[in-house]
Amino acid sequence: MASTYNELGIELMATGENAGTWGTKTNTNLDIIQQAIAGYVAQAVTDGGTTALTITDGSTSTSVARNIVIKLTGALTSTSTVTVPDSVEKLYIVENATTGSQTVTFKTASGTGVNFTSTGFKFLYSDGTNINEITLASPPGGSDTQIQFNSGGTSFGGSANLVWDGSNVTIGAQGDLRLADTTGGEYVGLQAPTSVSASYTLTFPAATGSADQILVTDGSGNLSFVDNSGGTSWQAVKTTAFTAVAGEGYFINTTSGAITMTLPASPSIGDEVSFIDYAGTFDTNNLTIGRNSENIQGSAADLTVSVERAANTLVYTDGTQGWLLTAK
Repeated sequence: MASTYNELGIELMATGENAGTWGTKTNTNLDIIQQAIAGYVAQAVTDGGTTALTITDGSTSTSVARNIVIKLTGALTSTSTVTVPDSVEKLYIVENATTGSQTVTFKTASGTGVNFTSTGFKFLYSDGTNINEITLASPPGGSDTQIQFNSGGTSFGGSANLVWDGSNVTIGAQGDLRLADTTGGEYVGLQAPTSVSASYTLTFPAATGSADQILVTDGSGNLSFVDNSGGTSWQAVKTTAFTAVAGEGYFINTTSGAITMTLPASPSIGDEVSFIDYAGTFDTNNLTIGRNSENIQGSAADLTVSVERAANTLVYTDGTQGWLLTAK
Protein backbone atom coordinates (compact mmCIF):
# COMPACT_ATOMS: atom_id res chain seq x y z
CA MET A 1 0.00 0.00 0.00
CA ALA A 2 1.37 3.41 -0.96
CA SER A 3 1.82 6.28 1.48
CA THR A 4 -0.98 8.82 2.04
CA TYR A 5 -0.89 12.41 3.30
CA ASN A 6 -2.93 14.24 5.92
CA GLU A 7 -4.28 17.80 5.59
CA LEU A 8 -0.95 19.33 6.71
CA GLY A 9 0.95 17.36 4.05
CA ILE A 10 2.55 14.92 6.50
CA GLU A 11 3.33 11.62 4.84
CA LEU A 12 1.55 8.67 6.44
CA MET A 13 3.70 5.70 5.51
CA ALA A 14 2.11 2.30 5.16
CA THR A 15 3.60 -0.80 6.75
CA GLY A 16 6.37 -2.22 4.61
CA GLU A 17 6.61 0.86 2.35
CA ASN A 18 9.58 3.19 1.78
CA ALA A 19 12.27 0.75 2.77
CA GLY A 20 15.56 2.54 3.32
CA THR A 21 13.96 6.03 3.22
CA TRP A 22 12.11 6.13 6.51
CA GLY A 23 14.77 8.33 8.13
CA THR A 24 14.63 10.96 5.40
CA LYS A 25 10.85 10.94 5.26
CA THR A 26 10.53 11.09 9.03
CA ASN A 27 12.85 14.12 9.18
CA THR A 28 10.74 15.79 6.50
CA ASN A 29 7.60 15.07 8.52
CA LEU A 30 9.20 16.58 11.63
CA ASP A 31 10.11 19.70 9.62
CA ILE A 32 6.51 19.95 8.45
CA ILE A 33 5.28 19.69 12.07
CA GLN A 34 7.73 22.39 13.13
CA GLN A 35 6.53 24.65 10.31
CA ALA A 36 2.91 24.13 11.37
CA ILE A 37 3.48 24.98 15.03
CA ALA A 38 6.35 27.50 14.86
CA GLY A 39 6.89 28.50 11.25
CA TYR A 40 7.10 32.13 10.09
CA VAL A 41 6.88 33.54 6.58
CA ALA A 42 6.55 36.97 4.96
CA GLN A 43 4.17 36.90 2.01
CA ALA A 44 3.74 39.66 -0.59
CA VAL A 45 0.06 40.32 -1.35
CA THR A 46 -1.20 40.73 -4.91
CA ASP A 47 -2.55 44.27 -5.24
CA GLY A 48 -6.28 44.19 -5.99
CA GLY A 49 -6.34 40.43 -6.52
CA THR A 50 -6.18 37.09 -4.73
CA THR A 51 -3.02 35.60 -3.29
CA ALA A 52 -3.55 31.85 -2.94
CA LEU A 53 -1.35 30.23 -0.28
CA THR A 54 -0.87 26.48 -0.68
CA ILE A 55 0.26 23.39 1.19
CA THR A 56 2.31 20.82 -0.75
CA ASP A 57 2.33 17.23 0.44
CA GLY A 58 5.69 16.19 1.82
CA SER A 59 7.34 19.59 1.24
CA THR A 60 8.09 22.67 3.33
CA SER A 61 9.52 24.88 0.60
CA THR A 62 6.24 25.54 -1.24
CA SER A 63 3.84 25.37 1.70
CA VAL A 64 3.33 28.96 2.84
CA ALA A 65 -0.17 28.21 4.18
CA ARG A 66 1.27 25.69 6.65
CA ASN A 67 3.16 28.34 8.68
CA ILE A 68 1.48 29.46 11.88
CA VAL A 69 2.80 33.05 11.59
CA ILE A 70 2.20 34.82 8.29
CA LYS A 71 3.22 38.43 7.70
CA LEU A 72 1.39 40.09 4.79
CA THR A 73 3.45 42.70 2.94
CA GLY A 74 3.23 44.95 -0.10
CA ALA A 75 1.97 48.38 -1.19
CA LEU A 76 -1.74 48.17 -2.00
CA THR A 77 -4.01 50.54 -3.92
CA SER A 78 -7.23 48.49 -3.67
CA THR A 79 -8.82 45.75 -1.59
CA SER A 80 -7.05 42.39 -1.75
CA THR A 81 -7.63 38.79 -0.67
CA VAL A 82 -5.37 36.10 0.73
CA THR A 83 -6.62 32.49 0.79
CA VAL A 84 -5.51 29.29 2.47
CA PRO A 85 -6.68 25.78 1.51
CA ASP A 86 -10.07 24.43 2.52
CA SER A 87 -10.30 21.40 4.83
CA VAL A 88 -7.20 22.39 6.82
CA GLU A 89 -7.89 22.85 10.52
CA LYS A 90 -5.15 24.94 12.16
CA LEU A 91 -4.23 28.13 13.99
CA TYR A 92 -2.84 31.25 12.33
CA ILE A 93 -1.22 34.40 13.67
CA VAL A 94 -1.48 36.90 10.83
CA GLU A 95 0.13 40.34 10.68
CA ASN A 96 -1.13 42.86 8.16
CA ALA A 97 1.97 44.91 7.33
CA THR A 98 0.74 46.15 3.95
CA THR A 99 0.73 49.85 3.15
CA GLY A 100 -1.90 51.96 1.43
CA SER A 101 -4.69 51.60 4.03
CA GLN A 102 -6.57 49.02 1.95
CA THR A 103 -8.77 46.22 3.32
CA VAL A 104 -7.15 42.77 3.20
CA THR A 105 -9.35 39.68 3.63
CA PHE A 106 -7.78 36.50 4.99
CA LYS A 107 -10.05 33.53 4.21
CA THR A 108 -10.28 29.93 3.06
CA ALA A 109 -10.44 29.32 -0.68
CA SER A 110 -14.18 28.57 -0.67
CA GLY A 111 -15.33 29.93 2.69
CA THR A 112 -15.46 33.18 4.58
CA GLY A 113 -12.74 34.99 6.47
CA VAL A 114 -11.64 38.00 8.47
CA ASN A 115 -11.02 41.54 7.21
CA PHE A 116 -7.94 43.58 8.11
CA THR A 117 -8.95 47.26 7.89
CA SER A 118 -5.72 48.49 9.44
CA THR A 119 -2.24 47.20 10.11
CA GLY A 120 -1.66 44.90 13.05
CA PHE A 121 -2.02 41.31 14.27
CA LYS A 122 -4.98 38.93 14.45
CA PHE A 123 -5.18 35.49 16.11
CA LEU A 124 -7.16 33.24 13.75
CA TYR A 125 -8.14 29.62 13.23
CA SER A 126 -9.47 27.63 10.34
CA ASP A 127 -12.24 25.15 11.12
CA GLY A 128 -11.75 23.52 7.74
CA THR A 129 -14.45 25.68 6.17
CA ASN A 130 -14.00 29.30 7.28
CA ILE A 131 -11.42 31.50 8.95
CA ASN A 132 -12.49 32.74 12.40
CA GLU A 133 -10.95 35.35 14.71
CA ILE A 134 -10.09 34.32 18.26
CA THR A 135 -11.08 36.81 20.96
CA LEU A 136 -10.42 36.43 24.66
CA ALA A 137 -13.45 35.22 26.58
CA SER A 138 -12.51 37.58 29.43
CA PRO A 139 -9.87 40.30 29.82
CA PRO A 140 -6.58 39.34 31.44
CA GLY A 141 -5.93 39.92 35.11
CA GLY A 142 -2.70 41.14 36.63
CA SER A 143 -0.59 41.72 39.69
CA ASP A 144 -0.16 44.90 41.75
CA THR A 145 2.08 46.31 39.00
CA GLN A 146 -0.24 45.51 36.09
CA ILE A 147 -3.49 46.84 34.67
CA GLN A 148 -6.49 44.98 36.05
CA PHE A 149 -9.92 44.78 34.44
CA ASN A 150 -13.32 44.47 36.09
CA SER A 151 -16.97 44.96 35.21
CA GLY A 152 -16.98 48.48 36.63
CA GLY A 153 -14.06 49.73 34.58
CA THR A 154 -10.30 49.30 34.59
CA SER A 155 -8.43 49.78 37.84
CA PHE A 156 -4.68 50.25 37.80
CA GLY A 157 -2.17 48.79 40.22
CA GLY A 158 -4.82 46.68 41.93
CA SER A 159 -6.42 49.78 43.46
CA ALA A 160 -9.84 51.31 42.87
CA ASN A 161 -8.26 54.74 43.51
CA LEU A 162 -7.22 54.93 39.86
CA VAL A 163 -10.02 53.89 37.50
CA TRP A 164 -10.41 54.01 33.71
CA ASP A 165 -14.07 54.07 32.62
CA GLY A 166 -13.39 53.89 28.89
CA SER A 167 -13.17 57.67 28.46
CA ASN A 168 -11.68 59.16 31.61
CA VAL A 169 -9.15 58.28 34.31
CA THR A 170 -10.33 59.07 37.85
CA ILE A 171 -7.84 59.45 40.70
CA GLY A 172 -9.75 58.79 43.90
CA ALA A 173 -9.31 59.85 47.53
CA GLN A 174 -7.79 63.26 46.66
CA GLY A 175 -4.78 61.59 45.04
CA ASP A 176 -2.18 63.59 43.09
CA LEU A 177 -1.54 63.71 39.39
CA ARG A 178 2.27 63.72 39.58
CA LEU A 179 4.50 64.93 36.73
CA ALA A 180 8.02 63.72 37.41
CA ASP A 181 11.22 65.52 36.48
CA THR A 182 13.88 64.01 34.21
CA THR A 183 15.46 62.02 37.04
CA GLY A 184 12.17 60.84 38.50
CA GLY A 185 13.32 61.97 41.92
CA GLU A 186 11.07 65.02 42.20
CA TYR A 187 7.66 65.87 40.76
CA VAL A 188 5.01 68.56 40.37
CA GLY A 189 1.63 67.39 41.65
CA LEU A 190 -1.92 68.53 40.91
CA GLN A 191 -4.57 67.83 43.54
CA ALA A 192 -8.31 68.48 43.95
CA PRO A 193 -9.55 70.39 47.02
CA THR A 194 -10.83 68.52 50.07
CA SER A 195 -14.42 68.86 48.85
CA VAL A 196 -16.29 70.57 46.01
CA SER A 197 -19.98 71.45 45.82
CA ALA A 198 -20.20 70.15 42.23
CA SER A 199 -17.82 68.51 39.76
CA TYR A 200 -16.24 70.75 37.13
CA THR A 201 -13.68 70.60 34.35
CA LEU A 202 -11.02 73.17 33.48
CA THR A 203 -10.32 73.38 29.75
CA PHE A 204 -6.88 74.72 28.86
CA PRO A 205 -6.23 77.26 26.04
CA ALA A 206 -5.32 76.00 22.58
CA ALA A 207 -2.08 78.07 22.52
CA THR A 208 0.67 78.92 25.00
CA GLY A 209 -0.04 82.66 25.27
CA SER A 210 2.56 85.43 25.50
CA ALA A 211 5.26 86.21 28.04
CA ASP A 212 3.98 87.45 31.43
CA GLN A 213 0.33 86.63 30.62
CA ILE A 214 -1.83 84.90 33.23
CA LEU A 215 -4.60 82.28 33.09
CA VAL A 216 -8.18 83.40 33.74
CA THR A 217 -11.51 81.57 33.58
CA ASP A 218 -14.73 82.66 31.91
CA GLY A 219 -16.74 81.28 34.84
CA SER A 220 -17.58 78.07 32.96
CA GLY A 221 -14.18 76.43 33.26
CA ASN A 222 -12.75 77.66 29.95
CA LEU A 223 -9.26 79.04 30.60
CA SER A 224 -7.49 81.66 28.51
CA PHE A 225 -4.31 83.74 28.67
CA VAL A 226 -4.68 87.50 29.25
CA ASP A 227 -2.27 90.32 29.98
CA ASN A 228 -1.48 90.76 33.65
CA SER A 229 -2.89 94.19 34.47
CA GLY A 230 -2.53 93.94 38.24
CA GLY A 231 0.28 95.71 40.15
CA THR A 232 2.92 98.12 38.89
CA SER A 233 6.05 97.25 36.95
CA TRP A 234 8.65 99.69 38.26
CA GLN A 235 11.33 100.88 35.86
CA ALA A 236 14.90 102.13 36.23
CA VAL A 237 15.42 105.81 37.11
CA LYS A 238 14.50 108.24 34.33
CA THR A 239 16.69 111.32 33.76
CA THR A 240 15.38 112.46 30.36
CA ALA A 241 12.01 112.89 28.67
CA PHE A 242 10.14 109.68 27.88
CA THR A 243 6.72 108.23 26.99
CA ALA A 244 5.10 106.20 29.75
CA VAL A 245 3.60 102.73 29.32
CA ALA A 246 0.40 101.64 31.05
CA GLY A 247 1.06 99.47 34.10
CA GLU A 248 4.53 100.89 34.73
CA GLY A 249 5.92 103.07 37.52
CA TYR A 250 8.80 105.56 37.19
CA PHE A 251 11.45 106.98 39.51
CA ILE A 252 12.09 110.41 37.94
CA ASN A 253 15.29 112.36 38.67
CA THR A 254 15.08 116.06 37.72
CA THR A 255 18.38 117.02 39.36
CA SER A 256 19.85 118.10 36.01
CA GLY A 257 16.74 119.78 34.65
CA ALA A 258 12.99 119.61 34.11
CA ILE A 259 11.61 116.41 32.52
CA THR A 260 8.45 115.70 30.54
CA MET A 261 6.68 112.36 30.97
CA THR A 262 4.23 111.84 28.09
CA LEU A 263 1.22 109.69 28.93
CA PRO A 264 0.37 106.63 26.75
CA ALA A 265 -1.58 107.16 23.53
CA SER A 266 -5.03 105.51 23.08
CA PRO A 267 -5.41 104.45 26.73
CA SER A 268 -8.14 102.09 28.01
CA ILE A 269 -10.19 102.43 31.16
CA GLY A 270 -8.19 101.28 34.16
CA ASP A 271 -4.76 101.94 32.63
CA GLU A 272 -2.40 103.27 35.30
CA VAL A 273 0.90 105.19 35.34
CA SER A 274 2.79 105.92 38.58
CA PHE A 275 5.65 108.31 39.32
CA ILE A 276 7.92 109.31 42.24
CA ASP A 277 10.24 112.29 42.74
CA TYR A 278 13.47 110.30 42.95
CA ALA A 279 15.84 113.05 44.23
CA GLY A 280 13.38 115.47 45.86
CA THR A 281 13.91 118.07 43.11
CA PHE A 282 10.45 118.50 41.53
CA ASP A 283 10.19 121.87 43.34
CA THR A 284 13.36 123.11 41.59
CA ASN A 285 13.08 121.36 38.25
CA ASN A 286 9.43 120.50 37.62
CA LEU A 287 7.99 117.34 36.15
CA THR A 288 5.64 117.99 33.26
CA ILE A 289 3.07 115.30 32.47
CA GLY A 290 2.17 115.52 28.79
CA ARG A 291 -1.48 114.64 28.21
CA ASN A 292 -0.92 113.17 24.72
CA SER A 293 -4.33 114.41 23.41
CA GLU A 294 -6.25 113.13 26.45
CA ASN A 295 -7.63 115.23 29.30
CA ILE A 296 -5.98 115.26 32.70
CA GLN A 297 -8.36 115.81 35.61
CA GLY A 298 -11.01 116.83 33.04
CA SER A 299 -8.79 119.57 31.58
CA ALA A 300 -7.23 119.69 28.11
CA ALA A 301 -3.87 120.82 29.53
CA ASP A 302 -0.60 119.26 30.58
CA LEU A 303 -0.02 118.79 34.30
CA THR A 304 2.95 120.36 36.11
CA VAL A 305 4.20 118.69 39.29
CA SER A 306 6.28 121.04 41.46
CA VAL A 307 6.00 119.46 44.92
CA GLU A 308 9.17 118.06 46.43
CA ARG A 309 9.01 114.27 46.92
CA ALA A 310 5.72 114.09 45.07
CA ALA A 311 4.47 110.57 44.34
CA ASN A 312 1.19 109.68 42.66
CA THR A 313 -0.65 107.47 40.22
CA LEU A 314 -2.79 108.50 37.26
CA VAL A 315 -5.59 106.17 36.20
CA TYR A 316 -7.49 106.57 32.93
CA THR A 317 -11.28 106.84 33.08
CA ASP A 318 -12.80 108.05 29.79
CA GLY A 319 -12.68 110.76 27.12
CA THR A 320 -14.31 113.32 29.45
CA GLN A 321 -12.21 113.22 32.60
CA GLY A 322 -9.26 111.47 31.00
CA TRP A 323 -6.46 110.73 33.47
CA LEU A 324 -7.27 111.18 37.19
CA LEU A 325 -4.86 111.35 40.10
CA THR A 326 -5.56 108.70 42.73
CA ALA A 327 -4.36 111.09 45.49
CA LYS A 328 -3.95 114.86 45.75
